[in-house]
Amino acid sequence: MFYCFFFLLFFFNDTATTEIYTLSLHDALPILFLFHPEPERFFTGAQIKIGFFESNTDLRYQDEVFGDLFTQVDQTMEILHAKYMKALISYEGLQRIETYPVPEAALREALLNAVIHKDYSSGVPLQISVYRDKLMIWNPGQLPQNWSVENLLGKHSSIPFNPDVANAFFRAGKIEAWGRGIERIFEACSLEKVPAPEFKCEETGLWTVFLFGQDYLGESEEKTREKTREKTREKILRLVAEDPAISTKEMANRLGLSVKGVEWQIKRLKADGVLKRIGPAKGGHWKVIL
Repeated sequence: MFYCFFFLLFFFNDTATTEIYTLSLHDALPILFLFHPEPERFFTGAQIKIGFFESNTDLRYQDEVFGDLFTQVDQTMEILHAKYMKALISYEGLQRIETYPVPEAALREALLNAVIHKDYSSGVPLQISVYRDKLMIWNPGQLPQNWSVENLLGKHSSIPFNPDVANAFFRAGKIEAWGRGIERIFEACSLEKVPAPEFKCEETGLWTVFLFGQDYLGESEEKTREKTREKTREKILRLVAEDPAISTKEMANRLGLSVKGVEWQIKRLKADGVLKRIGPAKGGHWKVIL
């Protein structure tokens, strides 16, 4: 640790008010990351990156979250729920219940741990990779000296990589500062009856991996199939409206489905009273019933 002195300028809301502090680098860095609206102006990798992957080589879309650390945590949680994780919808009476694959309390605790224990001198952003069956948080930080994952999972004291950052989040009421973060994550997962995360330590950083439960994956896949069936039915009705004499074979060719698949959909449409066949197979026509 070295202590070179410099002038650190803080600009608030683009006003003319400027306060100048002479601080050691050791004291200034936590202040900059915690409270400056644009810490990335001074340090590379100060942000959080989020990406959705179909596979390890197929990145579909991504976001970057900037700002002070408090803002980064809140905005990352919002983006993950709004854009990266699908909620299963259920109802208890008139109340709508949204169930995500990772309990909110567990996800927030894991994110806070990553932010507080990150090595900000690495120049690498914290990275969150979301797949259809898992969510992975990578933190460019290290465990305390002589620690292993076993120490992390057991009862241990609070030894944050960035004590000043941890203290600020503690004073803000975001963490307990008792070294119980992992226990709280496990507890939240247990209450929601979802798999507890896996923790992996590498030379370059730490992984927290949430595997989505089979109940969620099964219901999510069924929802996807239902939406696919609904879209197929809508396409069939549109084709019939455009050409009432269209054959099932032509429908299959235009929709990229098998003839049996189209016939099954038509059978369902007839059973629901939405579609009716007038006349024989040859020479007849379809009628959409509104």
